[in-house]
Amino acid sequence: MEYKDYYQILGVPRTATQDDIKKAYRKSARQYHPDNNPGNKQAEAKFKEANEANEVLSDPQKRQKYDALGSQWQQYQRTGGRPDGFDWNQWTTQTQSYDANDLNDLFGDGGFSDFFMRIFGGAGSGRPGGGNVRQGPMRGRDYEQPIEIPLRDVITGTTLTLQKDGQKLEVKVPPGVKTGSKIRVSGQGAAGRQGGGAGDLYLTITVQPDPHFERDGDDLKTEAPVDLYTLILGGEAMVNTLNGMVGMKVPPETQPGRIIRLRGQGMPQLRDPQQRGDLYVKVQAKLPQHLSAEEKKLFEQLANVRK
Repeated sequence: MEYKDYYQILGVPRTATQDDIKKAYRKSARQYHPDNNPGNKQAEAKFKEANEANEVLSDPQKRQKYDALGSQWQQYQRTGGRPDGFDWNQWTTQTQSYDANDLNDLFGDGGFSDFFMRIFGGAGSGRPGGGNVRQGPMRGRDYEQPIEIPLRDVITGTTLTLQKDGQKLEVKVPPGVKTGSKIRVSGQGAAGRQGGGAGDLYLTITVQPDPHFERDGDDLKTEAPVDLYTLILGGEAMVNTLNGMVGMKVPPETQPGRIIRLRGQGMPQLRDPQQRGDLYVKVQAKLPQHLSAEEKKLFEQLANVRK
């Protein structure tokens, strides 16, 4: 049986934190998801491997057992042992924890690898992975699916259209979601067994960065050019926000780099979308160009006055 290096599959070191593992899994899941790689069998295989690796490394108990196995496996290899001579029996699980149908629902034909099923799924019943199958009603497994949405969609919320078992599934994303927010879609996980209820589908949100706005909690940061005359004399400058153009009051003698706060022009709060954060605008000086002779003369006069 082939040993699976789950750390290598996710591209993380063995000292990786749970947060590192979560980020690496989400990256792999997005990259190799079948919806993004239709008909690509190699991407599908990598997607299954990433899910299998995450299933083990994100569970502290499974990870502890896997690390102990890996330590013995590496020691066995260093002594020149052959893979077919390693004693896998001491690592075999004796009770069934996973059902092959659940795995096929999530990953398609094939489910988890033989390695996973031998170590974490049980052995000895004649089913894939063997073991004693659980009796009585059993709730279906929950699924987790990473989703990316643009920052601008967070302002008003949006509706996602997903494909599941050949059917379209519309999911509403509320305003104010953040990276890491989860949306539960009830009953869209794996089917239950023996009359047990279906699991749920959890959409894990990643908010894409915006080229013009930086998010800080419910607040936003941006930069805006203001003409020289408004900076000196004061007035109003038009600023682009996620809600469109708004007027910003500029005090007289405003220095470039000053930050002006626009109340209520930030992101909506997730629990109360009527409440919003603020927009912090860093002022940039927009100097006049292509001056006429008269304008240059006036600036020279001003320079002399200032001296």
